[in-house]
Amino acid sequence: MQATVPVYRGRFAPTPSGPLHFGSMVAAVGSYLDARAQGGSWALRIDDLDRPRIAPGATDAILRCLEGFQLHWDGEIVYQSTRTHAYQLALEQLRARGMAYACACSRKEIGEGTAGARVYPGTCRNGLPPGRAARAWRVRTENAAIEFVDLLQGRMRQNLAAQIGDFVLYRADGVYAYHLACALDDHAQGVTHVVRGADLLDSTPRQIYLQELLTLATPAYLHLPIALNAAGEKLSKQTLARGVQTHRAAAVLTEVLSFLGHAPPGEVTAQGVTALWQWAVPNWKRERLPHVLAAPAPHPN
Repeated sequence: MQATVPVYRGRFAPTPSGPLHFGSMVAAVGSYLDARAQGGSWALRIDDLDRPRIAPGATDAILRCLEGFQLHWDGEIVYQSTRTHAYQLALEQLRARGMAYACACSRKEIGEGTAGARVYPGTCRNGLPPGRAARAWRVRTENAAIEFVDLLQGRMRQNLAAQIGDFVLYRADGVYAYHLACALDDHAQGVTHVVRGADLLDSTPRQIYLQELLTLATPAYLHLPIALNAAGEKLSKQTLARGVQTHRAAAVLTEVLSFLGHAPPGEVTAQGVTALWQWAVPNWKRERLPHVLAAPAPHPN
């Protein structure tokens, strides 16, 4: 009997902390084209779990922008903020198995979230220190390598215990951590391929580890080069990246495609966004993608 090949399902999962900028569009366009070129579907998820980062009106602005660029998603939009019960159940499952434990350490104490962040030393692994209260919950890592083959960047390997340490699943501010939410959400949406920026490449082993612990399927991963500004910084809200404008959709889409190694012919660009998509889908080839982790944006800001 011939094996059934799973239907391709990709996704785009922006955080509504501001408008979509050029770097956001690289991830959106890359994930969309990889799905459509394989005859697959493309889901949209709004990663709005981290409430302090959410900018008022950003979600609506993102949806309007995607529609203006004719990036049409399949099915209903999933909002992380509606899925906290699923994250809670997963954390309880890990706690019951002894794979998650309470932690009293502050980020300042262990240097997490800073440049050159330290590996978590396991301070609370065997119980909270006397007189300390739980602040967060961590997952126990094992001294074994997580390996995967990225569809663009090649074979990757990371020993979580040695390079990361036991990482946070539930933060001290009452927010479920990105890695747990992402692993559960991709599974819930039936995602088979995750195409996103290379800034998340280092996060992938943690998500694969959680998938293994929770017996979830692991999707294929492809990490696109991230766009840099003139100072060599990743385009982001923190680096004051400007949002893309839908009235320049054809020009921006042309720049994004060129950044991804798929420069369209001039006569196609002149015909507008619809013609660009009609050209881009059948011409999308992974081997044309730049095998770099980062590259300057065409018009860095």
